[in-house]
Amino acid sequence: MDAHSRGGAGDEIDPADQWVLNPQTGNYELRLDHSAGQPDSPRPRGGAPRSGAPRGGSGRGTRAKGDAPGDTDTDTASVPGSRTGSRSESRADARSGSRSGSRSGSRSGQRAEVPAQRSRRAGKGQPAEAATAAGRRKRKAKKAGKKKALLWTGGVVAFLIVAGSSTGYLYYQHLNSNITAVDVGTGDKGIANDKPLNILIIGTDKRTGAGNEGYGDKGSVGHADTNFLLHISKDRTNATALSIPRDLITSIPDCETKQPDGSMKVIPGTQAEGSNPRFNTSLGQDGRDPGCTMATVKELTGLTVDHFLMADFNAVKTLTTAVGGVDICLAHAVNDPDSHLNLSAGTHNVQGEQALAFVRTRHSFGNEGDLDRIKVQQQFMASLMRKIQSKGTLTSPSKMLDLAEAGTKALTVDSGIGTVSKLTDLAMQLKNINPKNITFTTLPVVDNPAEYPQHITVVVNKTQADPLFSMLQSDTSLTAVKKKEAAAKSKQDDLLKGSKAAADDVRIDVYNGGGPQGSAQETLAWLQNDKQAPKTTNKGNAPANVATTTLEYAPNQADQARTVAAWMGLPGSALKKGTKDAVGLEAMKLTLGKDFKGAGVPITGPAKVPDGVQKVEADKQVCAK
Repeated sequence: MDAHSRGGAGDEIDPADQWVLNPQTGNYELRLDHSAGQPDSPRPRGGAPRSGAPRGGSGRGTRAKGDAPGDTDTDTASVPGSRTGSRSESRADARSGSRSGSRSGSRSGQRAEVPAQRSRRAGKGQPAEAATAAGRRKRKAKKAGKKKALLWTGGVVAFLIVAGSSTGYLYYQHLNSNITAVDVGTGDKGIANDKPLNILIIGTDKRTGAGNEGYGDKGSVGHADTNFLLHISKDRTNATALSIPRDLITSIPDCETKQPDGSMKVIPGTQAEGSNPRFNTSLGQDGRDPGCTMATVKELTGLTVDHFLMADFNAVKTLTTAVGGVDICLAHAVNDPDSHLNLSAGTHNVQGEQALAFVRTRHSFGNEGDLDRIKVQQQFMASLMRKIQSKGTLTSPSKMLDLAEAGTKALTVDSGIGTVSKLTDLAMQLKNINPKNITFTTLPVVDNPAEYPQHITVVVNKTQADPLFSMLQSDTSLTAVKKKEAAAKSKQDDLLKGSKAAADDVRIDVYNGGGPQGSAQETLAWLQNDKQAPKTTNKGNAPANVATTTLEYAPNQADQARTVAAWMGLPGSALKKGTKDAVGLEAMKLTLGKDFKGAGVPITGPAKVPDGVQKVEADKQVCAK
């Protein structure tokens, strides 16, 4: 294990030697002290309660965990390198009698000694005589170049041993008992492997936990303050994290929530028109649970949310501490009286209270609004991802254990991923995504025109947002878009070979045959205003709904059809050529099908990221300005 938590760097303890056979139990156990026998403990590090111990705190539709969301434990189990001896000692004392009772009389009241710890260097740690007395052979000196490989191998071997022992089972159960799960109707089916995955990450403004009462509204029920919709591609090679502003005016649909007695209750929704509800009230307000936020995201984006992860202020502190801090960059010095962040310009490693202060800072960056704070939070999340995937974390058993402890305590999840095994499945599906293939972007918005002269809230910029939603719906990565754009362009070029009519020569009758309500009028306005095609008419609803959008045209209207196909991104299958030429001022017939997502959104899927949409890849460190 690493020197950070297992002694001085000079000790160079072999990770495989941390695990020894306990002659009483017949199980391999982890030695926490370099020279003493192994204490009884279900967790490879101190401070973990037994799985059977009663745990306090319960909530509506939740499974209780060790600490209420946001509470801070007085011990420092989540801090790398710390451990509390009193708990493991009391467990050993309490169980020594029961263990000895199951053995022969000669063993009653005592336990056999676990073999002593070996050291790689003479004169360091346990004396060589003790190792010889324990029946171990002298080992040859190891080459320094093999240290990293041995550390990784030892960590894997240790994990396999602990997973197969009773100690490992108890620790596994302990981690399970840490998790708070909410039943939001996702069931317990776990992670689907054969389709794209949409996970909603919610950061609440709940102020519970030591030191958090002074941050703003300490009485908050916990609203959806920070929101990332993480879209993971079907092939698990890339991901897009879409930030949704908390102050976005959007409709909140009715949602069904599970009550403490097991009954179901429908929380009435709120329509954007008239009431102007903010996105952050989709959680907490009127008893809404994370399932209500998931439903709001679906109505907003058209994407079904599969699972959610929710964290409060305390989670930021414990997770950053568990990984040894997160690297951030400041373009200028910051001394913010509201968030209490006080750092010089340049790069810093932040954890705990300082990390929380960074993600909460608003008035010291950009226009001092929430949209600029979102950029700072994206930079922080990208850095946290890089840190977790770094060799310094993945090859450090102590950090991985700290991360498992902090993560299971800090996060609230849906019941579909509410066990350690299911969370592990999720992690395994994400582990191979390179940070350069993870893109952070923000939902395109504009200032709320209903607020003047001071704008407080925002509304969706449909011209930019609809193509972005379409990209996610068609599982198009923002990082892979250039390759897909080239393929789509090649197909479209073949389709559009030939002359194209000028915009003012294009005549179209528009019918809605299955698109969203108002699609025909929306398309008419887009054609006339954006494309400068005045000779278009809204014909209302089609005689019957159709699955796909079609454009019917006469042979002598082919130039007009190519123009419209280029505007709308129509595939070849959408073009229906007639047998007779059009007569006089006869118009083409455009029927919007169920595949129609919005005016200006290509039917075949977007060819490129809309201009003006902010995005940054997770492998890049950006300094907060």
